[in-house]
Amino acid sequence: MWIILGGVVAIILGVLGLIKWWLLFLKALAALVPFILVVGGIFAIIIGISSVKERAEEKREEAIEQSSENNKS
Repeated sequence: MWIILGGVVAIILGVLGLIKWWLLFLKALAALVPFILVVGGIFAIIIGISSVKERAEEKREEAIEQSSENNKS
């Protein structure tokens, strides 16, 4: 019950804070957007490199399997 009451109080204080400091909130949001884009771009590059490495490893494993099958024949 206390958690629900705390949540309601937090929402009310948050809405009042947004109303009072709306322009400051917009400035902070405008400052965060470029930072979020940079961090998101870094994550995308890391994920892309990881994906390329994974595909290369799969191809390498397939080549090893095919060569071992050819040697058995």
